[in-house]
Amino acid sequence: MDTVFGVCYNGGVVLATDQVNARSILMYQQNLDKIAQLSSHSAMGVSGPNCDLVNFSEYISKNLALYELSNDGLRLSTHAQANFCRGELAKALRKGPFQVNIILGGYDDKTPTGGSLYVMDYLGSCCKLNYGAQGYASNFCLSIMDRDWDENLTEENAVALVEKCVKELQMRFLINQSNFIIKVIDKEGVRTLKFGADPTDN
Repeated sequence: MDTVFGVCYNGGVVLATDQVNARSILMYQQNLDKIAQLSSHSAMGVSGPNCDLVNFSEYISKNLALYELSNDGLRLSTHAQANFCRGELAKALRKGPFQVNIILGGYDDKTPTGGSLYVMDYLGSCCKLNYGAQGYASNFCLSIMDRDWDENLTEENAVALVEKCVKELQMRFLINQSNFIIKVIDKEGVRTLKFGADPTDN
């Protein structure tokens, strides 16, 4: 029942997820941060069972940090990070699959628009897109993104587009996802723009 979506704009990426940790008919918490920071300029929104979500997010982020430490501070591009992530999902398929669907976004100086977005599923497929959604959100949000997205989108417009999608979900979706967290990735790095409930409040 998780919701993850991302929008690429001219100069960066906006990622958003719901903050609910639930299973079956039980809700465990409403302030979970499902967007894991991978490097100073990349992050991924993850949907799936909480055990796989946490396990896979930490596995990828720690391995990317290890690579950076082992190679004199060389940071992988967003494209390389997405391919590493996809490779680990595919490798796990025949051992113990991670039941996670991912939207990975990052900022690179060498990319013409700055930001890039990669959508992956638990079977290891990977596709570079301008916008994407995972979970039931795709039924409600992809048409909005398809209508409103354009290549000259500014950060303000991209955030407004994401907020429009959130509003649509809260109005139309059967399940109440009350809290959402929105993060922006640009040349300044990864930053939290807003949240429904503070992830640090335990």
